[in-house]
Amino acid sequence: MTTTPCFVIRNVAPKVAEIDLLDGIGGWWGVEASELIREIRDIDADEIRLNINSPGGSVFDGVAILNALRQHPAKVVANVLGLAASAASFIAVGCDEVVMADNSTMMIHDASGVVVGNAQDMSEMSDLLDMLSDNIASIYAAKAGGTAQEWRATMRGEKWYTADAAVEAGLADRVDQRPAVE
Repeated sequence: MTTTPCFVIRNVAPKVAEIDLLDGIGGWWGVEASELIREIRDIDADEIRLNINSPGGSVFDGVAILNALRQHPAKVVANVLGLAASAASFIAVGCDEVVMADNSTMMIHDASGVVVGNAQDMSEMSDLLDMLSDNIASIYAAKAGGTAQEWRATMRGEKWYTADAAVEAGLADRVDQRPAVE
């Protein structure tokens, strides 16, 4: 078992590994993409279960983590335990399967950033944020259907989804509901 303050990787069955992603994404937020990616590459499993409870974070780190998961030969199942917001939402949606735990939440929005400088610097940042948001929208469109432009319209308004609403929107495959107690 590998443990850091921000993520845990463990084998839970023969050829099945779990990653707990339970913090923000990116150096300022918590999970360092460079550390997690090195660990993902060392996983020897046919299935990776990615347990998520994260407010999101860096777009670049999120894309890097998602691509490392996509490049791994294992089937990757995202399991949203509580919250998959911002960068955590597109990491989840980009996996092979997305399971929302009962009462969990997903949030999507346009990329945001901070810039200090002159008008040209502001204009360049605006262009970069549009490019990043278009890229993120393409991940949602690939999973849920529709066009990247339609997803950008939703992202501009910041959208929160219950577990059932995420499934209805096509961002998740199913809600993992506990059996009723008699």
